[in-house]
Amino acid sequence: MSFDLYVLLVERGWGFALLRGATVTLAVGLLGMLAGVIVAVPLALLRWRRLPIFSQAVDGYSILVRGVPGLLVIYLLFFGSIEWVQRLATAFGYQNSADDAYPFVIGVVAIAAISCAYSIEVFRGALDAVPVGLLEAAKSLALPTHVTFFRVTLPIALRLALGGLNNVWQMTIKDTSLVSVVGMQELMRSAAIAAGITRSPLLFYCAAAGMFFALTAISQTLFSHTERFFNRGFSRG
Repeated sequence: MSFDLYVLLVERGWGFALLRGATVTLAVGLLGMLAGVIVAVPLALLRWRRLPIFSQAVDGYSILVRGVPGLLVIYLLFFGSIEWVQRLATAFGYQNSADDAYPFVIGVVAIAAISCAYSIEVFRGALDAVPVGLLEAAKSLALPTHVTFFRVTLPIALRLALGGLNNVWQMTIKDTSLVSVVGMQELMRSAAIAAGITRSPLLFYCAAAGMFFALTAISQTLFSHTERFFNRGFSRG
């Protein structure tokens, strides 16, 4: 049995195919999460400030994306844009390049849109959780509003948001398996192809599960170390 595993994973190259798929999964997850967080911070501020129209628009976006399956978001973004992208690429002579690159681009955009919707709520909750006493102390020192925000409110809110961002990341890295529906060969699609050709579905799906577990376990460890670092000097009570 061990010899058969060696032949499948090494000699036939399926093990390297899974590693390539895991690399794509990690790239899509990291880029999507990073883009989602960058966009989520200002949107969360708009919602936290309760600005008319803007706050309602952000709230509507967050509720809409969180209220539908992630797979549906990917379908809507991909099939809602692929036709005009192909036309534009054809007009400039980049048809083949667009067909190869667009699934990756739309996968990152879709994952970013999903993670952004959840990150908005994480940051908004963190901003609401900043102790009022600290803000009153800053006000008593006659600190300008922008100084109070950038030196007190924002650093504390980012520290409080780490736990929620950990949950969003764990969800994001697993949601990357959905982008296989647009033809991108990430970890799950690589496992499905290998399982179909070799007729060993249990082996390759277990291998994919092990790789996902390794990614989430490593991520959890890194987030735990980060939280302990930024929580130094703060009471856990």
